[in-house]
Amino acid sequence: MSNVWIPMENHNTATKRSETIHFRPITDEDMEFLYRLYASTRLTEMAVTGWNETQIEAFLRMQFRLQHMQYMQNYPGASFNIVFIDGTPAGRLYVDRKEDRMLVIDISLLPDFKGKGAGGRILRALVEEADAKGLVMSLHVERSNPILQFYKALGFRELELRGMYYYMERELLN
Repeated sequence: MSNVWIPMENHNTATKRSETIHFRPITDEDMEFLYRLYASTRLTEMAVTGWNETQIEAFLRMQFRLQHMQYMQNYPGASFNIVFIDGTPAGRLYVDRKEDRMLVIDISLLPDFKGKGAGGRILRALVEEADAKGLVMSLHVERSNPILQFYKALGFRELELRGMYYYMERELLN
């Protein structure tokens, strides 16, 4: 899915215009962007710690490094991509494709790009790819994440609770 362009209709502006989504593999130069993206997903959680900004940043940088190393070690053949919307870095999409399966390791967008349809377009494109190739799709989602209902609408089923995450699968539709 790297370097793929996805046309996207923008429904949040008075004058509709076509937007594009494309992907490119991450590089070492992307680490600061990827850290900021990761940190943006943890803001609510960090707000209740009582820590100062320095403590929060140190903790989040440590967590980001550990997560990044874990992803690289556990999914050596996966595609790790930056998501661009209209040429602007907007998120990340990490997908591990195997002969018979596709695992969505992570999909994250910066707050300014959430709720505008891009994530849904990306997931629908992955579903289409999985169906075309005959792959079972899987992912993990926090059980309190509102996106859970969208995943169910795409045909994902909750198979197992793993800590605070549901492991979900979507069987190939015949």
